[in-house]
Amino acid sequence: MAQILVENLEKRYRIAERKPGLWGAVSGLVNRVYRDVDALHGVSFSIEPGELVGYIGPNGAGKSTTIKILSGILVPSGGHCIINNRIPWKDRVAHVAGIGVVFGQRTQLWWDLPVIESFDLLKDIYRVLPLAYRTIRDELITLLDLEALLDTPVRQLSLGQRMRCDLAASLIHQPDILFLDEPTIGLDAVAKLSLRHFVKRQNRERGTTVLLTTHDMDDIEFLCDRLMLINHGTLLMDGTVNDLRSSARRVVVDFEVVPALSPEHLALRLDPGAPLTERVEFQVSSQVPAFVSAITAGYPVRDLTVEHQPIEEIVADLYRRLK
Repeated sequence: MAQILVENLEKRYRIAERKPGLWGAVSGLVNRVYRDVDALHGVSFSIEPGELVGYIGPNGAGKSTTIKILSGILVPSGGHCIINNRIPWKDRVAHVAGIGVVFGQRTQLWWDLPVIESFDLLKDIYRVLPLAYRTIRDELITLLDLEALLDTPVRQLSLGQRMRCDLAASLIHQPDILFLDEPTIGLDAVAKLSLRHFVKRQNRERGTTVLLTTHDMDDIEFLCDRLMLINHGTLLMDGTVNDLRSSARRVVVDFEVVPALSPEHLALRLDPGAPLTERVEFQVSSQVPAFVSAITAGYPVRDLTVEHQPIEEIVADLYRRLK
């Protein structure tokens, strides 16, 4: 049975508009103009327990809106959402006890308090038993290397340090679902690797269900077996990273033949426009295995490299096409 079930989710915002300048401000007071913006339009998906799912899309696509609805922060304009047999915005107290949420640009820690005091407050808020709290707290401190940060006020932490503390805070009550909204935004390479490995371990060892939104495709490749793509509030793809790669428009095949082969013969057999050199590069849009098989069967190849289009380029190309 699905742990997260979303059916035809809709979210519509009403935005006030005004013309620029002083006259625009005055006329806006008298005759305010509104327009409706569909942040989500008919979004449907389900997530099974223990899945680690990437949720990607350009800015304004509807990713954060989806996370806020799933977290119970927003009420949708239409559709249904059931998480652990609860409707998030109708049963918020029981719902938040079973989820953890990390927003990359916000913190759930108390700004002027030391980190350890924030953890203690969250223990009381979620009513975690003392023994269970000490066990999970000490484990998280060790795994995320937080020992040196516990007595530091949150406002004095670097972004990477705060994100590690926020991740620990979201897991103090041992939720079975974790929503991560841009958790690695602005982090350096070391901090990103640390968070990626921790999230992967949390998913594998504890079976925590994770829904991750990010613009960093390295996060997706390292963490996610499943990938959902959203744009303009509509879900456009639900598959795997390999499915995304299969949509690539080009694959570069670079091969080198033995020197004894005539370059003229090579150019004649393959492509009349190919350069008369021993190393030849082709861009193949489909049927890469068949192309490589034909090359290796027909020519004495000394070296052959197949270079797939980087996943960032594939996603950017998809965005451009969909736009």
